[in-house]
Amino acid sequence: CNVTQSTLSTGLKELEERLGVQVAERTKHSVMMTPVGKELAERARGILSEVQDFEDRAARENSVGTSSIRLGTIPTVGPYLMPRAMPLLRQRLPETKFYLREELTDRLVEGLMDGRLDLLLLALPHPLPPQIETEVLFSDGYYLATPKDHPLGNRDCVGANDLKGREMLLLEKGHCLQRHALSSFSGIDLNEDESFSATSLSTLVARVEEDLGITLLPKLAVDGGISKGHRLHLGDVAGAIPRDVALAWRKSSANADMYRAVGQCLQRAREQLAVS
Repeated sequence: CNVTQSTLSTGLKELEERLGVQVAERTKHSVMMTPVGKELAERARGILSEVQDFEDRAARENSVGTSSIRLGTIPTVGPYLMPRAMPLLRQRLPETKFYLREELTDRLVEGLMDGRLDLLLLALPHPLPPQIETEVLFSDGYYLATPKDHPLGNRDCVGANDLKGREMLLLEKGHCLQRHALSSFSGIDLNEDESFSATSLSTLVARVEEDLGITLLPKLAVDGGISKGHRLHLGDVAGAIPRDVALAWRKSSANADMYRAVGQCLQRAREQLAVS
């Protein structure tokens, strides 16, 4: 807060007197928000983000300074799409500075709602607050990654029945890809190998190459080079429900047109990856 502890305590006390409610329980050793304090803090974050959007709109009208976009992306999309997209973004929006942040989806959504981030690159479906606008850029299907000598390692295409009853190596909980992979077939539940969970797609690829299991890899990651140099088999997955890669921003933002221009560059980058 850039203030001393005593100044902060005095500010909280004055706020409580003005509101007529207690927002925090304070002792000499700890501070804990009350239920109403938590609710008010959440509403305050929304107000602050709208104030920022208000100022951004005025700055754009007056062409004040160089604009910037704080873009948050999930780990299963950003590392494979952004390297190809950045040259396109610099060409399309030469006066715009991009600050990239990679986090899990829930943390990104929190950052967007409290104004820490301006724009998100994430995968749907995922529950989002009603204050958020989304625009789907493209669908992202899957490849089945298996060891070369696996029973499915000589199949160019597999289906739900081929995977039924087989345990899958997946990312740890918190990654939306874990949930998307488990629900990739309508009416059929895939089984997760609960003895191991990975923190990254690179770890999953290494485990498959070591003949320790099979997994589903997003086609975006494969086109982006995640499997290059690794000894494994990739097969198409027939009938799988793809995830949707989308942009998300606050509905109150004044920069929706700019964000849609970013989306067009990301779509073009995806197309280039598919043919490279």
